[in-house]
Amino acid sequence: MCLLLLGFSPMAQDVNDIIGVWFTQDNDSKITIAKDDNGEAFGTITWIKEVHADGGQMPLDVNNPDETLRDKPLLGRRILNGFEYNQSRNRWQKGTIYDPTTGKTHKCQMWIEDDLNILIVRGYVGISLIGRQVEWTRDLAE
Repeated sequence: MCLLLLGFSPMAQDVNDIIGVWFTQDNDSKITIAKDDNGEAFGTITWIKEVHADGGQMPLDVNNPDETLRDKPLLGRRILNGFEYNQSRNRWQKGTIYDPTTGKTHKCQMWIEDDLNILIVRGYVGISLIGRQVEWTRDLAE
């Protein structure tokens, strides 16, 4: 029995567990996370609730610090970039997250704890202790 328990690790993560479609914390958009040719994870806005509700207008990236991008739609906007998987910490690190509500880009790390359908996303400035943490939920219909 002890040998079976030693071989079983419920916390073990796979580098590909992050891949998929995730509802943001307010369920008002979906982010599709994939990996690029270098194996780094990135995420793109692929669904926005207000666009699909009552034929709403496509929101634009009005807060982008680059004025030439402010008339571009948020749908299709890449907001997660450059994440590398750290197997010893079970985290995707060294990435950035773009917040379209403020137009700011922050350092970011992400991880999955016990439930493979919950992604913890932590954006921060400077060190990871100073920041904001939210939970995204996997879109099980995808």
